[in-house]
Amino acid sequence: MSSTERAEAPVASSTSSGVPSPGPALAAAMLGFALITLDTSVVNVALPAIGADLRAGMSGLQWVVDAYTLAFAALLLSSGALADRVGASRAYGIGAVVFVLASAACGLAPGLPALLAARAVQGAAAAVMLPASLALVREAYGDPGRRARAVSLWAAGGTVAVALGPVAGGALTTAWSWRGIFFVNLPLGLLALALLSRVARSERRPAPLDLPGQLTAMTALGALTFAAIERGTEGWWALGLAGVSFAAFLLIETRRRHPVVPLGLFRNTTVAVAVAAGSANSVAFYGMLFVFSLFFQQVLGLSALAAGLMFLPMTGLLAGVNILSGRAAARYGARLPIVLGQTVAVVGLLGLLTVDAHTSRTAQALLLVPLALGAGFSLPPLIASMMEAVPADRAGTAAGLLNAARQTAGALAIAVFGSLAATSMESALRASLLISASLLTLTTLASLRLPGHRT
Repeated sequence: MSSTERAEAPVASSTSSGVPSPGPALAAAMLGFALITLDTSVVNVALPAIGADLRAGMSGLQWVVDAYTLAFAALLLSSGALADRVGASRAYGIGAVVFVLASAACGLAPGLPALLAARAVQGAAAAVMLPASLALVREAYGDPGRRARAVSLWAAGGTVAVALGPVAGGALTTAWSWRGIFFVNLPLGLLALALLSRVARSERRPAPLDLPGQLTAMTALGALTFAAIERGTEGWWALGLAGVSFAAFLLIETRRRHPVVPLGLFRNTTVAVAVAAGSANSVAFYGMLFVFSLFFQQVLGLSALAAGLMFLPMTGLLAGVNILSGRAAARYGARLPIVLGQTVAVVGLLGLLTVDAHTSRTAQALLLVPLALGAGFSLPPLIASMMEAVPADRAGTAAGLLNAARQTAGALAIAVFGSLAATSMESALRASLLISASLLTLTTLASLRLPGHRT
């Protein structure tokens, strides 16, 4: 860091020995990650209220979710390099400011187009914040053991946000308005910025950016999602654009010295299986959150709060299952919990096929639990095995690739499942469950090829 940068850097909080305290960095990182994760799930139970207020049809509601998720997923490919170039603390601060402003714009949106634009900006800001938040933790903790525990706490913040998302969204929508799910981000975002002011300024590091690859990837993902949501001639044109953009992306990536997605990574079986299984996991989990949020309110007639509470047995177990999964992987190796978790999720999805309007509310809530147990049990060792399978200098790229694939899969699931729901909610529920179960069955079989050693 230059002398100028040192002079401009904010004063970090310190311990009595003069060593900067890592507490504010960890707290800011945890809060930022929780906010990012919260906005991927909190909006689902508010969709019927948004549709009624803004006169939005099913395709509009799908875009309310996917505008955020797609921008988040696409920019994750390059946001790690961006955080290195400008410094993690600067990137986090910029992302948090934009996230807060975009959240206010969402809450004040006079109509659907304004809401969708603000949601896309929100997703882009979240993509900048995510790798920067993890980098803040890495910089704050020099000891590997303490760093590992800090990263676990950082991850727990996201898990808790996933658990609270449907309930918080339902409570805010019922007690206040759907706009409340966005306004609540303002004080939390300002608190994150206040914590950041007590963190030392991060150094800038050289990191190459692959702008052509990033742009073609964004175009391909956006066009593919548009084709899945919008029907008719426009959908076919979008599908063609997605194909051309994807072909251009592959061509660019094979010729770039520093590609945003090193295609050679997929020659590693563990990487290929991890990306596929992580994507199938997201299709099942986030797809079911979306479909059942609509089912609970449109078919069963539940309020937003009651619909959110229906998910609490499912999401409330995630943190504990994540911890148990890590212990199982340490003892038996990653393959066993990955295969077992996905198998449980498949069984859970098939069990949900018995749900209809006459199934008791308690039974419906409990039948969602195996899906969460399976997804939560398989994902941590899946991520760990992928990180071990790549060289250390590719770990950040691999993590960005996996997260981007998972978010994209979730967005596409909502696009496809929402299109099915536009015709018949109950038949869409069945089809969505069968699609999710089929994908997870395939990745479960593929996961048998993973190495069985301990991770």
